[in-house]
Amino acid sequence: MRSRLPRTACLLRVIAFCILLSHTAAYFGLTGREPLVFLPAPFSNEAPSGKAHLKQCEQMTLTRRQKRLCRREPGMAETLRESVRLSLLECRYQFRNERWNCSLDGRGSLLKRAFKETAFLLAISSAALTHALAKACSSGRMERCTCDDSPGIQHREAWQWGVCGDNLKYSTKFLKRFLNQKRVSKDLRAQVDAHNINVGIRAVKSGLKTTCKCHGVSGSCAVRTCWKQLSPFHDTGRLLKYRYDTAARVLSVTNVATGETELASPRRHGQSLRTTDLVYLEDSPSFCRPSRYSPGTGGRSCAKDTSCQSLCCGRGYNTAMHLTSLSCHCQVRWCCHVECQTCVREEEVYTCKNP
Repeated sequence: MRSRLPRTACLLRVIAFCILLSHTAAYFGLTGREPLVFLPAPFSNEAPSGKAHLKQCEQMTLTRRQKRLCRREPGMAETLRESVRLSLLECRYQFRNERWNCSLDGRGSLLKRAFKETAFLLAISSAALTHALAKACSSGRMERCTCDDSPGIQHREAWQWGVCGDNLKYSTKFLKRFLNQKRVSKDLRAQVDAHNINVGIRAVKSGLKTTCKCHGVSGSCAVRTCWKQLSPFHDTGRLLKYRYDTAARVLSVTNVATGETELASPRRHGQSLRTTDLVYLEDSPSFCRPSRYSPGTGGRSCAKDTSCQSLCCGRGYNTAMHLTSLSCHCQVRWCCHVECQTCVREEEVYTCKNP
């Protein structure tokens, strides 16, 4: 059991670092216990100057080794914060119509179990950190890395035209060193956690595309510049949500040929488990009623024709009429001015009944 905790704790520390800067702190992170500054928008394009980044690194709940790596790179602290922002927003968006909606309540208890939701949290968090690191390199926010250096990419031409490829190679390499990933132990839970962390990294890699731009007289492609570019993180989140929906329950088996333990799914009927599959060990609770894992679905908004039946767990829903103000009858006035009236519209709002 001891061999499992340090590796899993590394990712938990990365996502659940503590920054006590203002009253706008919101509780998020895989543990759901540490106060974090919720960033409403991406961070600035410039790394913190002077010793500001040193203070930021010290305020985070990281291991000594991780703090040392953080202090070496002025842009690392804000990159870690950006990864939290990405994972939080994407998790909430992907599960907005689910019974478990990425709620912060019960996060600590949830992570002690090996549910599908735990698998998604590990995957989306590692994916967000991988994505944020690669973007930070290409945007110049990191001092120890720069544009993508993959063979065959026209770097000098790319720089000449103001284009810089996302450095996923450096991102994944640094991430493994930062998380101190070593050979996975024989502990089943450790194998499952490590597998799901790598699923998140692979999801980001699958979205790396080669983008090209043509240059020449009259739109001809006499000169072509190409660079590596990551897909929007929303695409990665959508892929991981699909992996969540198709996740496989696994158990540990011994490979007769190698003698090593491997993960296998009895539901796959002889098909081998793929490295892109999210895996879990135990079935999730219903999340319908308040528990130590979630606040339940009572009071949640739902769509009458699509989500109320499932989201409300068969308890039914309440209907209320709300008045909404919106701009209407807009007209363009000379010059460059738009005048609108304010209209009030009555809308029906549906919320799940409490248990």
